[in-house]
Amino acid sequence: EVMLTSERYGVQRLPFSHVSDSDLAFFEHLIPGRVITDPDELRLFNVDWLQSVRGCSTMLLRPRTAAEVSEILRYCNKRNLAVNPQGGNTGLVGGSVPVFDEIILSTALMNQVISFNSVSGILVCQAGCILENLNTYLEELDFIMPLDLGAKGSCHIGGNVATNAGGLRLLRYGSLRGTVLGLEVVLADGSILNCLASLRKDNTGYDLKQLFIGSEGTLGVITAVSILCPRKPKSVNLAFLGCQSFSQVLGTFTTCKGMLGEILSAYEFMDDKCMKLVESHLKLSKPVTGSPFYILIETSGSNSAHDEEKLNNFLEHVMASGLVTDGTVATEDKKIKILWSLRERITEALTHDGCVYKYDISLPVERLYDLVIDTRARLGKTAKNVVGYGHLGDGNLHLNITAESYSHSLLNAIEPFVYKWTAQYNGSISAEHGLGFKKKHYIQYSKPQEAVLLMQQVKAMLDPKGILNPYKTLPASS
Repeated sequence: EVMLTSERYGVQRLPFSHVSDSDLAFFEHLIPGRVITDPDELRLFNVDWLQSVRGCSTMLLRPRTAAEVSEILRYCNKRNLAVNPQGGNTGLVGGSVPVFDEIILSTALMNQVISFNSVSGILVCQAGCILENLNTYLEELDFIMPLDLGAKGSCHIGGNVATNAGGLRLLRYGSLRGTVLGLEVVLADGSILNCLASLRKDNTGYDLKQLFIGSEGTLGVITAVSILCPRKPKSVNLAFLGCQSFSQVLGTFTTCKGMLGEILSAYEFMDDKCMKLVESHLKLSKPVTGSPFYILIETSGSNSAHDEEKLNNFLEHVMASGLVTDGTVATEDKKIKILWSLRERITEALTHDGCVYKYDISLPVERLYDLVIDTRARLGKTAKNVVGYGHLGDGNLHLNITAESYSHSLLNAIEPFVYKWTAQYNGSISAEHGLGFKKKHYIQYSKPQEAVLLMQQVKAMLDPKGILNPYKTLPASS
């Protein structure tokens, strides 16, 4: 069984109340049939999907409406009961599961589409809608979601917004900070903040929704989202290419931006060690072999003949110049999905390789792979595998280290080395995964003390008792 987070990391429980019989009676009256206390059922919700952190919550609540969330939080705030908001539980930094016995507040039943405007492309939906389900709904209307993640079959849009998830389409459609137009949020005292705007432009005062995007459930519980969705592209092409060096990966990217311009929608890179793990653990085969690096380029446009001509011209150029040594192109949906799975399922393959230490770093692109090389040299044979992949178009590296089992000495060799290295080159220690539980004490490597202090003041103002997702995102204020 996964070791308790509190034991592995030596965390002290804060002075919150413990759930009592009268608390249970209140919740069962408020949301009858949607209170889970069975330890066997709760086990799944107490552990993250990486099997790296575990809490010991004795209660999970499943509200269906913002009004029910409001009643729950009003009661918990009054009783000083800690609450852990949880969406699809696909987070990678321990932010979505309890550390101790916090009540788990699941958004799973808040899964209704409220409205969609086919002229503006604005979708309004509850926070518990699964990302892939939303995309399927929109595709029938000739639109798509502006974000795409490997965990799309499980993750909730509310969780995506709460963690400011980046994903595979950020290069084309930007971050959630730009595409989310409004939010409905329930605050710690039960107040419902309805900023569910469906306007592209609204310049009236502070943009309050930005406080909650990326706040990881520490400032309020997101219950509904208004999001701008792009039209579904009529033409999608995918190229899977091999490069002999990382400098060639960078050169191909520069050429790609110049020659593909407005139709470029994704530029992903993977080192050969990633591909070997995908092949050995998931039995997937890559169409191109013999390269230390692989890149996956997606184009999305409205004219297939135009897009294919541009892509072919680009491929001819990078092959002739020696930037790319081999490759394949997919235009049919089935082959496109097969090629994408080589990139999307790397995280899954890593979990089969042992205990995974995951780092989500943002760096100047020319420095992106140097961190992998330096980490590999530092750890030597104490690590099983050190691999690098990610969204090169966004300067986002996923550095992953595997070992046969969890080791304090290995963790100490990795941290804070990785964070110091990142700070040295003015990078971010979390590009898209958030800080959660695992990274909160390292925030100073990316933010000045004044910024951290201001964040703590905002937290204290919105959640003075600290009941919302405690032990996460921010170090405790002195």
